[in-house]
Amino acid sequence: MASGTVPASFTGLKTRDSNLGFGKSMDFVRVCDLKRIKSGRRKISMIRSSIPGPEMVELQPSSEGSPLLVPRQKYCESVHKTVRRKTRTVMVGNVALGSDHPIRVQTMTTNDTKDVAGTVEEVMRIADKGADLVRITVQGKREADACFEIKNSLVQKNYNIPLVADIHFAPAVALRVAECFDKIRVNPGNFADRRAQFEKLEYTDEDYQKEIEHIEKEHQSFMKAQNSFRGFYPLVEKCKKYGRAMRIGTNHGSLSDRIMSYYGDSPRGMVESAFEFARICRKLDFHNFVFSMKASNPVIMVQAYRLLVAEMYVQGWDYPLHLGVTEAGEGEDGRMKSAIGIGTLLQDGLGDTIRVSLTEPPEKEIDPCRRLANLGMRASAVQQGVAPFEEKHRHYFDFQRRSGQLPVQKEGEEVDYRGVLHRDGSVLMSVSLDQLKAPELLYKSLAAKLVVGMPFKDLATVDSILLRELPPVEDNDARLALKRLIDISMGVITPLSEQLTKPLPNAMVLVNFKELSTGAHKLLPEGTRLVVSVRGDEPYEELEILKDIDATMILHDLPFTEDKIGRVHAARRLFEFLSDNALNFPVIHHIHFPNAIHRDLVIGAGANAGALLVDGLGDGILLEAPDQDFDFLRNTSFNLLQGCRMRNTKTEYVSCPSCGRTLFDLQEISAEIREKTSHLPGVSIAIMGCIVNGPGEMADADFGYVGGAPGKIDLYVGKTVVKRGIAMEEATDALIQLIKDHGRWVDPSAEE
Repeated sequence: MASGTVPASFTGLKTRDSNLGFGKSMDFVRVCDLKRIKSGRRKISMIRSSIPGPEMVELQPSSEGSPLLVPRQKYCESVHKTVRRKTRTVMVGNVALGSDHPIRVQTMTTNDTKDVAGTVEEVMRIADKGADLVRITVQGKREADACFEIKNSLVQKNYNIPLVADIHFAPAVALRVAECFDKIRVNPGNFADRRAQFEKLEYTDEDYQKEIEHIEKEHQSFMKAQNSFRGFYPLVEKCKKYGRAMRIGTNHGSLSDRIMSYYGDSPRGMVESAFEFARICRKLDFHNFVFSMKASNPVIMVQAYRLLVAEMYVQGWDYPLHLGVTEAGEGEDGRMKSAIGIGTLLQDGLGDTIRVSLTEPPEKEIDPCRRLANLGMRASAVQQGVAPFEEKHRHYFDFQRRSGQLPVQKEGEEVDYRGVLHRDGSVLMSVSLDQLKAPELLYKSLAAKLVVGMPFKDLATVDSILLRELPPVEDNDARLALKRLIDISMGVITPLSEQLTKPLPNAMVLVNFKELSTGAHKLLPEGTRLVVSVRGDEPYEELEILKDIDATMILHDLPFTEDKIGRVHAARRLFEFLSDNALNFPVIHHIHFPNAIHRDLVIGAGANAGALLVDGLGDGILLEAPDQDFDFLRNTSFNLLQGCRMRNTKTEYVSCPSCGRTLFDLQEISAEIREKTSHLPGVSIAIMGCIVNGPGEMADADFGYVGGAPGKIDLYVGKTVVKRGIAMEEATDALIQLIKDHGRWVDPSAEE
């Protein structure tokens, strides 16, 4: 991608093009004027600034092949090390949020808010588990009245944990509870606008401006008639009066029709939705607020937060961030999705408070929250990273995958190497000599199908294995087991020293830079497939060796014990080198965990490998952990690829974490639906306790199971309700029938 610099001291006319609204920041200038001028025989676009700024600014094409150069947007303090983004301090009760304070962890109650005693007990359990904040849903006047009792009861019991009111569609309720709770969460998608109907509305620029102005007009009517509780202005004034905080929390699935029609169902729309409300806060000189940009898809979530921060840099704003992946689900799936989304942003120094949304009891969310917070704090404390490097190829705000060249068959090769990697993302596993002693068990552990004891690859079969030690040449049984794996196009990788002393026919050989530089690999038979292990932080003269090597793949392997070198940053540096030199080797993220790291393994894999895969950087994963269950490692690897929207090998669930609005037992129903539908790869099912955010909250789902009323379920196809008011005891079977009616059902195999 071309880039350049121009003097930044231009003057010119302003334009309302939001894509060119780069305001003054530490590194960039505001683009205010777009002008066509002649340059030689062609016309080019030129930008001008009316605001004093740095003498020069880095530019890049506004789009691929465009002659228009625009400033390169900044979304974090540094792309080569973790530097926490500097923010103001926002006070939530007695808890301070912001870059000068620890990353705060929070969760949300699931009890009916009107049940004061039950909610108080739940808040105390959460506080005892170490949460810094607790959010409580407040959907109506009775719930708002109960909040006063909840707060008083907690104070009497010496619990001063700040309480956050979760508000949807209820400005009057927000005004009431602001007199009691410490923070108000509003959703711009449904606070002032009606719930999205997914109608395509046609807007001119003038029409759109009028729609924005309707929020301000409500303030005028409030001033004329003090009995009006509608609108955002009065809430801001009340928060100022009582010293409350606010979260302006956009959800990808609940943007208004107005926003979606103008910006699309996009990260840009999410940011603009939040900015409308933030501008009102700033107009009223209210700054005690934070932002959030949540989505159930970690890729969308990461892009939205980055765009939000980029625009804040443009505006010179410094508000803190609440991070979260909404409707992440349960178990390891939910933890993995959250680790991918939240961990990615923490590695870039973004995030001041976090919630891991799980379809589990709220106190279960605290542990993964704390682990992620600790990861972010450690990384920023030592500023994990690598030496500065120029980054030109990574796409920050949209997903464009760098796909490495898959292996091709070479003339004279006895076996088919084309299956050792998968086009949608590969899973590699480390196998021990002990596992080779029971071949059929090994085949099953690799998720291969067995036909008369012979292995065959299936949808979620491991693609290649790493064997750090080869069996003796005379161990015919173990070598036959490996031959059968190689025959089904499963790669077998082994270190150079092993292959030289106990050669295994058709094995791929793992080499490092030292072995390449000494020429030790030349002792191998001609045509041997090479796999190169790379740290990513090597001097460039060492990386130059890759230009002369025909590698089948690269394993990016930075020791987990490195304290100051960042795995994510080292990998970004490696990918820049590969792109600069037109090297298209597939890159596998190889993470070797120490012992006793079960829960941190999911967090570490998601935050480190996931942070790269959501940017399209990488072709697979190899997780090693000596004391962990083999099936757990395999499932975690496939979960990581699916969470990054790469390889889909099982049913995808979008499952909300439950709250006081929930109309059925989410955990019980989720388990029931999963038990009956978990064998449907490629199918996405949303399980939602209510429809408070509208059907858009199920943006990625094919089918939806949604609480419509107590004891009644509504079924959706995409965002369209197709059946209403189904008795709960019949709803799961009705969902299955709906999947069958749409041709997406297959009967489970006998093994399942």
